Amino acid sequence: MPDDDQLLLIRNYDLWCHLSDDEYDELNIEHRFIEVPKGEYIYFEAYNHNRLYFVKDGYIKIGYIDDEGNEKIKEIIRKGEIFGQFSLEKNNLHGEFAQAYKNKVSLCAFTIEDFEKLLKKRPDLALRYSKQVGAKLRNIENRLINLLNKDVKTRLLNFLWQLVEQDMGETTPQGFCIPNYLTHEDIANLIGSSRQTVTTMINELEEEQVLSYNRQQICFLDVKKLQKRMNVA
Repeated sequence: MPDDDQLLLIRNYDLWCHLSDDEYDELNIEHRFIEVPKGEYIYFEAYNHNRLYFVKDGYIKIGYIDDEGNEKIKEIIRKGEIFGQFSLEKNNLHGEFAQAYKNKVSLCAFTIEDFEKLLKKRPDLALRYSKQVGAKLRNIENRLINLLNKDVKTRLLNFLWQLVEQDMGETTPQGFCIPNYLTHEDIANLIGSSRQTVTTMINELEEEQVLSYNRQQICFLDVKKLQKRMNVA
């Protein structure tokens, strides 16, 4: 059973925030709440997995194992995002795994059947959910386009710009800073590059005072300069 703070976190989630207290109670959220320790899998090679997840806190690594046994990372998602069978089909994960990353994660899980019943009862929720899924699919499409058509430098700049656009940080005297949940290896996996190349390019951006990168945070010292670099790359 989640504590009051965890329930408040769920209550403030965008999809549920417009519900009345009675409507929220009907969701029976406390019975859908799960916590997963760091490093454990939420699912693995989930061809017929039947659940949809909302991330309440923490980071989730989404990936698969290739034919040679190597781990391939598709995305790293965080608070406020969805994963699992978000298309509400049972056969579209194709060996995908989801793993708690960096620390323990807090999730709210629905079976596809239960969530479909909820959407049928609440068309307003269905509309908000469809917009959220649409945004996720556009991000996936843009990532694929970048991998196919852009050079590594441009892919890195686009990736960094997406971090700015997500607006999950705050303005400080150093610039716009976000908590850093990404290693150079993570970024390399996500943009289809090598760790050494990403390290070299990030060092160049630091020398040019575009950003400051450390284990705790990434600070964009000059957002306009980053945007200009992206536009001319």
